[in-house]
Amino acid sequence: MDISDRKQAEAALQISEERFYLAFEGSAMGLWDWNLATGEVYFNPRWKMMLGYEVEEVENSFASWEKLVHPEDLSPAQAALNAHLEGKNPTYEVEFRMLTKSGEWKWILAQAKVMEHDASGNPLRMTGTHIDISDRKQAEVELQFSEQREREKAQQLEQTLADLKKAQSQLIQSEKMSSIGQMVAGIAHEINNPISFIYGNIIPAAQYARDLVKLIELYQQYYPEPVPEIAQELAEVEVDFIAGDFPKIMASMQEGANRIKQIVLSLRNFSRLDETERKVIDIHEGIESTLVILQHRLQSQPKRQEIQLIKNYGKLPKVECYPAQLNQVFMNLLVNAIDAIEESSAHCTCKVHQIRIVTELSSENQVCVRIVDSGPGIPPEVQSRMFDPFFTTKPVGSGTGLGLSISYQIVKDTHGGKLECHSEVGRGTEFAIELPISQKLKVES
Repeated sequence: MDISDRKQAEAALQISEERFYLAFEGSAMGLWDWNLATGEVYFNPRWKMMLGYEVEEVENSFASWEKLVHPEDLSPAQAALNAHLEGKNPTYEVEFRMLTKSGEWKWILAQAKVMEHDASGNPLRMTGTHIDISDRKQAEVELQFSEQREREKAQQLEQTLADLKKAQSQLIQSEKMSSIGQMVAGIAHEINNPISFIYGNIIPAAQYARDLVKLIELYQQYYPEPVPEIAQELAEVEVDFIAGDFPKIMASMQEGANRIKQIVLSLRNFSRLDETERKVIDIHEGIESTLVILQHRLQSQPKRQEIQLIKNYGKLPKVECYPAQLNQVFMNLLVNAIDAIEESSAHCTCKVHQIRIVTELSSENQVCVRIVDSGPGIPPEVQSRMFDPFFTTKPVGSGTGLGLSISYQIVKDTHGGKLECHSEVGRGTEFAIELPISQKLKVES
């Protein structure tokens, strides 16, 4: 190539570069060109005007750029620059904030690339652009804020729905237990009236019977030879047998009356409609009253044998609680235990069915009631949801899915205790109720 051709190529290159710079001058992008060999940097006027500076107010140097970049963004921007210069990244693209003349921070998108290398492959010249993306960043911030606000609203709505569901379950179960309590109290009242009459008359009736027998014995003693008509009647009614058996009948009636009075008392203890406030009670009384109501379900059924009830009661102090609500917990847990045993007996009738109730003083300030059944156990996936309102594994019409949820709320929220389940498939289930002896201790703890 002769010198004239070289001159023409240089002139064409210069014209191309001038057109390149003119194109950028007329665009919204700021242009910069960095001579890595000499360290000289060129910032076009648009680059400086983008930040609000006059051309002469910003020196064309790498240090000028460093001074204007936000301190928090400088290190990441330099790391990205070095990675590109070392050939680790094919292009240089990074976002950072730069200080404007007015003192505000603008978000800048920097894009660049090494344009020339020496014979050894070292970078000689790097050219890039700056674009103002502050509006986009502001829109992103507003979008994130809006999304966060919507997430918070969704969480609040979800919590509100959960609270409503919880309130609904409490209302349904409260109405249900109120109806049961009123019914039980009414039955107890109706039974109590006639049984009180019977119980009150058994003692004088027994005394009358003894007097009559004694009178007959006196007649037999002083008139051993009655007239034929009386003798025949004495033989027919078997006076000697009546005299020996009648006291036994009266004693049996008195025992039955006592049993009915105990059942009535248990029914009243279970309903406790007149005890809506906290009371200091014997936990065992609540358990026993609940067992009286469920006695018929413990007895042998056509499809299963009797459920053995094993009671290991410890020596417990009286506990401050809401008696009616606590009885409701005992009822729910015992009904679930019976249902579980009946479910397992449908598959195997040879197994011994048991429910064990253990009470103990678990710590200085805590009592514990454990209800253990010999049922089929509860799978882990069911255990994780068993205290959720309306969750049930029973067929439609066999359960509301509220028993365990309400029990958990009564024990945990109302009494400040714990309700835990320990179960293994094939090895039965244990529910453990831990209650503070005093509600004052609950508040302090």
